[in-house]
Amino acid sequence: MSHHAVAVVGGGQAGLSMSWYLRQRGVDHVVIERERVGHEWRERRWDSFCLVTPNWQCKLPGFAYAGDDPDGFMPGSEVAGFLEKYAASFDPPLVEGVAVTRLRRTAGGVFELVTTAGVTTADQVVVATGPYHVPAVPRIAERLPADLAQLHSSQYRGPSQLPEGAVLVVGTGQSGCQIAEDLHLAGRRVHLAVGSAPRAARRYRGRDTLAWLDEMGHYDRGIDDFADADAVRLRANHYMTGRDGGRDIDLRAFALQGMRLYGRLQGVDGATVRFADDLAANLDGADAVAEGIKDAIDRYIDQAGIVAPAEARYRPVWVPEGTGGVLDLTAAGVSAVVWATGFHRDHRWIEVPVFDGRGYPTHERGVTSCPGLYFLGLPWQWTWGSGRFAGVARDAAYLCERIAATRRSRFSDEVGWLAGTPTETYPDVEWWAA
Repeated sequence: MSHHAVAVVGGGQAGLSMSWYLRQRGVDHVVIERERVGHEWRERRWDSFCLVTPNWQCKLPGFAYAGDDPDGFMPGSEVAGFLEKYAASFDPPLVEGVAVTRLRRTAGGVFELVTTAGVTTADQVVVATGPYHVPAVPRIAERLPADLAQLHSSQYRGPSQLPEGAVLVVGTGQSGCQIAEDLHLAGRRVHLAVGSAPRAARRYRGRDTLAWLDEMGHYDRGIDDFADADAVRLRANHYMTGRDGGRDIDLRAFALQGMRLYGRLQGVDGATVRFADDLAANLDGADAVAEGIKDAIDRYIDQAGIVAPAEARYRPVWVPEGTGGVLDLTAAGVSAVVWATGFHRDHRWIEVPVFDGRGYPTHERGVTSCPGLYFLGLPWQWTWGSGRFAGVARDAAYLCERIAATRRSRFSDEVGWLAGTPTETYPDVEWWAA
């Protein structure tokens, strides 16, 4: 049994950023990490994985990328090393290899954390475990033939991991598109179920697209700027890649090179897989988003009077024919399926009523309705960068201010009976009730 002013659950970039700010203020705290620093980047990424965001966006409190390739894209192993170096730079009170299995708030207002190493308590708690907890594999996978190899994108390492033969990849978010490309470049026949995820050009008019958006202030926009804030938080990320120095991912070009594209996976009957008639609409929608981003960049360049090279707009190099689609896995020689279908959140260990009907933590910039309980590192917690290296520091700094304010308020309440305080010689009613 131990007690801390603050307990931070999760030792990734969010939890370490929170620890850095707490340490600057001299706040007693502990960071509890289930695995070890960098685990997600080291163990749940494929071998050719690279960041999609440029290295210059890797900036955490008191620590930033200092290599010789700021416009490059770190591979997963280097990202893990980057986090390890960050932790070593300020020596946080980090406990690794310990999982928190239960969090509850006692009648006295103190948080109790049950862990695999015992019980600890804290006045305040920051949940910094991110959103990617349990691999999401649809139940329809159970209908596929038993001899078919199946794995989630978090388990995929490379083409040699899979049995010989063609591969069906389901999902075209960032992971699905990059894994499909990885298999395609290795010479494997790929069948790809295309969803509605948007795409973005890697570069436009002489610069990385993300550099333009950063200069335009896009990444400073808070979630409150959007009329459909709830929908924004649930949208898929734009697909592109940082591989080989960074480039576009053009599924139409892959189709010209032999990749087979289909619409969304709709049904499975043994070795027969059916797809929806939405491939053309999904490809057109992804292209429209990419071109819309270019439109915004063009307007910014014109309004700011920036001299930038002109660039021809994208033209589709392939258009699907026919409607719907059926794939006979046996006839096509498909030996494996990779489910790039995202993750489910798993907050069942948190026994505090701060979740909505979808299991999403209700919060305002990470501050929940339960005094002293916070979330950090969620996608679009406040800005686009909230769940990334680019913006988690701003959120951590904000929560640190709230944590400090709560501590001051709590201390003031505890001594409210002293003469000279606003309540003079009698206790405040709310303090008394507490």
